[in-house]
Amino acid sequence: ISFNSVDSSLSSLKNCQSYINTGMDIATHVALDLVESFNDVEDVNSMENVMLEYAAMDRELNHYMKAIEETVNQIKREKPENIPDLKYLVKEKFTALESKNNDSDLQKNEKYTYFKDQVKEMRNQFRHQSGNDNEAIEQIDEDIAVTQSQMNFICPITQMEMKRPVRNKVCGHTYEEDAILKIIQTRKQQKKKVR
Repeated sequence: ISFNSVDSSLSSLKNCQSYINTGMDIATHVALDLVESFNDVEDVNSMENVMLEYAAMDRELNHYMKAIEETVNQIKREKPENIPDLKYLVKEKFTALESKNNDSDLQKNEKYTYFKDQVKEMRNQFRHQSGNDNEAIEQIDEDIAVTQSQMNFICPITQMEMKRPVRNKVCGHTYEEDAILKIIQTRKQQKKKVR
């Protein structure tokens, strides 16, 4: 018995799983941006619900792929004379796997636990930072160092040649001093984190 079409279908399902993983990554980034923007707790909670939905889809997809693989392996082992009803056998195994589902399984999903940890860490970071606004402004001056160069630099913000370039000591990027200071002040006024 040839299982080429089944293998092809499994490959497509694995592609779907990669899309689910990408969706979970995007949901995590959106939630972190929401925390950073001091958005409503409800917005972050809605992203958590999205993550749980993705985890449920991932679990269902895993069960379906496992049911297919087990059925194919069973047929290869038993080598029946007549080809059995694959659809029925897969559905039977899938139903058995799904019947063991528990909501707590979803919260054990690797990407979901990562999401929870990142959101918690970001919230703690913001609580800690909001009390240190004056210190943060002083630290901005320490994080920017004036640089000198003989080359002509184009500022990534203004897209013009820099007259007073400054370099961020943390990341090493170089900017026009007035432009980067204006962005920093704007983000501070909007109560957003300065990266």
